[in-house]
Amino acid sequence: MEKENEIVKKLKNFLKENLVRTTVPKERRIFVYIKKDALKDAVKYLVKDLEFKHLSTITGVDLGGEIEVIYHMAYKGSIVLSIRLTVSEKNPSVPTITDLIPGAVLYEREVHDLFGVNFEGHPDLSPLVLPEGWPQGVYPLRKEHKLEHLREMTSKK
Repeated sequence: MEKENEIVKKLKNFLKENLVRTTVPKERRIFVYIKKDALKDAVKYLVKDLEFKHLSTITGVDLGGEIEVIYHMAYKGSIVLSIRLTVSEKNPSVPTITDLIPGAVLYEREVHDLFGVNFEGHPDLSPLVLPEGWPQGVYPLRKEHKLEHLREMTSKK
C-alpha cells in the first residue's frame, strides 16, 4: 500500500483544508472526501500531476437531505480512487468536469437524470436514460420516490 499512501500524501498537501478525509480500506483502493468547491482543482491535479487518466464512472447516492456524487478514477489500471463530495438535495449543483475529462459527458447526464444534480457548465444535460415524456423534476433514484409512486406518475401519460 506504499503507492496508495504516497498518493494520499500528495493529495493532502495539494488540497489542504479542502480535503475532508481519506481512507485506504485495502490495497489498490482510495476514497477521498472533499469539499464541493475543490472538485475542479482536485480532478485537474489527479489527471495532470498524478496520472489518473481514466474516469470509470460517476455515481450518485441519496443520503437523505444530501446527495453524494462519487467520481471513480483509475491510475494506470491498478489503483481506483473515488472522489466523494456531497451537495444539498434542495440545490444539487457541482461544476462539470467535461472540460478536463471529455468522457464525463455521459456520466454527468446520467447522474442528472437519476438524481437531479446540475453539472454547471455541462454542454448538454438533455435526458439520457429516462424515457421520452418522463415527468420533469422527478428523479427516480431519490429516496423521496417510492416505486409505486413512480409507476403511478409515469402511467398517467
